[in-house]
Amino acid sequence: MRRALLPLTALTLTAAATLTATTTAHATPPTPKISTAFTLPGAKVYPEGIAADPRTGTVYVGSYADGTIYRARPGARTAEVFLPAGTDGRHTANGLRVDARGRLWVTDSTAGVAVYDPRTGTRLAHFEVEGGEASFVNDLAITPDGTAYLTDSFRGVVYRVTPAQLAAGSGALRTAFDLRGHLRPQPAGAVTLNGITADRTGRYLLTVDMTAGELHRLDLRTGAITRVTLTGGDLLHADGLDLSPDGTLRAAHNTTNTLTRWRLSPDGTRARLTRTLTDPALQIPTTLTHTPGRTLVVRSQFDKDGPLTPSTGTPTTFTIAAVQAL
Repeated sequence: MRRALLPLTALTLTAAATLTATTTAHATPPTPKISTAFTLPGAKVYPEGIAADPRTGTVYVGSYADGTIYRARPGARTAEVFLPAGTDGRHTANGLRVDARGRLWVTDSTAGVAVYDPRTGTRLAHFEVEGGEASFVNDLAITPDGTAYLTDSFRGVVYRVTPAQLAAGSGALRTAFDLRGHLRPQPAGAVTLNGITADRTGRYLLTVDMTAGELHRLDLRTGAITRVTLTGGDLLHADGLDLSPDGTLRAAHNTTNTLTRWRLSPDGTRARLTRTLTDPALQIPTTLTHTPGRTLVVRSQFDKDGPLTPSTGTPTTFTIAAVQAL
């Protein structure tokens, strides 16, 4: 999500798309195609996070600019406002996830995380960061047992909210994994941990240090923290992550307008790059979610009078991209 963003000097916008692919068994994989899934109403949306409810097909998108949550029902070409800006004091919306019971989780980087009823929009629970140290609650993942894990990009830790805490309704975010001794040294205030995703069996989490371009494996049984061995590339500038049940890991690299696909080993200790798609049509992709037949990608346009400086112009209509064959 946001603050994962680097100065615009790191941005590579080319006149033509660049596509590289790794093939196996002499087979030529289909070429990824980028189209628009739906639009987001508003002149200054600057979307950040995205989540899909697999039960209903409904997609939710959050605005970094003011915390508005948009909802796109199946077949809709334009999303609608689900939770208006400022709802429950929410200033921004970074990470979004839908849990197994259909509840919508939304992180606010300035405060913590809130959980909403998708039918009524009622806030069901909320959890806040404590302490005076600078904090940036960024992305989240939910494991099969219903536990949520959230990254803090400034503190270099991963918080946890258990089902019991969720039932209680409120409380402080507690650290589950402290990665500060495992991350590459960075200047004060640098963004480290960003996207996070969970193994479908509940064995481990994967979280990316987008400044170092490294992926970390967090063992949910032993508490061990290890660095994933990457082959064929790195995860520099990586923002959102999505792990499919078949072991395919997808990543959005924001300032380079890039999406990558990786083949993860069964134990989650190694990942091999299998596809890279770089295209300015991605418009600073922040997060993504893979749904049957396509990958939905947030086009943030953060470089168009948004949080990225210097600006490269004024934003066009804000949209969610649909990428096939990624």
